[in-house]
Amino acid sequence: MSGLVNPHGSDVLLPLLLEGEALATAKARAATLPKVILASREVGDLIMLGIGGFTPLDGFMGQADWQGVCDNMHMANGLFWPIPITLSVDQAQADELALGAEVALVDGETDELMGVLTISEKYSIDKAHECQQVFTTTDPEHPGVAMVMSQGDVNLAGKVEVFSQGDFPTKYEGVYMTPAQTRELFEAKGWSTIAAFQTRNPMHRSHEYLAKIAIEICDGVMVHSLLGKLKPGDIPAEVRQEAIGTLINEYFVDNTVVQSGYPLDIRYAGPREALLHALFR
Repeated sequence: MSGLVNPHGSDVLLPLLLEGEALATAKARAATLPKVILASREVGDLIMLGIGGFTPLDGFMGQADWQGVCDNMHMANGLFWPIPITLSVDQAQADELALGAEVALVDGETDELMGVLTISEKYSIDKAHECQQVFTTTDPEHPGVAMVMSQGDVNLAGKVEVFSQGDFPTKYEGVYMTPAQTRELFEAKGWSTIAAFQTRNPMHRSHEYLAKIAIEICDGVMVHSLLGKLKPGDIPAEVRQEAIGTLINEYFVDNTVVQSGYPLDIRYAGPREALLHALFR
């Protein structure tokens, strides 16, 4: 689209979400496949792959990419990427799955069939190393560390086909948007320079001030907030969206700020997570 920067690492968005006849055929095939149960974080990552939010990735990372991302924030091909995007299973299930085989990806909380993975690689990782590199700690009380350490012992890599966006489009109707939809919105508004503000909390006065300063030098501001899971005690997405919506409607000039949301669980990875957010915006 004219005036907007290209997606990271690609000239165009590369969504992996199937539609129409291709979706129906793939779902029928998936019904006959072995199942891999996804944790909430993996579901969010899969949806991001589906909507093109993780362009140019075409699936879950292999060992060389995992190692490069952990150690120097670059994939094996040299592309900048700050946090591993991986899928794990336990050793027993990994032993039953052959390279080249397809597996059905199922949401562990809803039992929804979310997609298919073609296994190109199986590998074990040093979880403590990932935690130290990504979170700069191995403290088991850290929510991101706890998430990694609770993963299965074997990562499965390979290309994916994505079937669903879960309940995000309906639960957060009017707020949840895909990258293609946000780009269409910017084009419709005639915006070519946009400041994106990421948040997992309601905006406070200093956030409001920063957004108003950004409006002075940009065409508009997108308040882009996380809609996936948070640690206990954090403010739920539903409350946050209402608070942000009220702020936009009552305290900003019309047609200068929009609100949007994305399907990731937060990782609590500090600077690396900030870089990931910057990358897919």
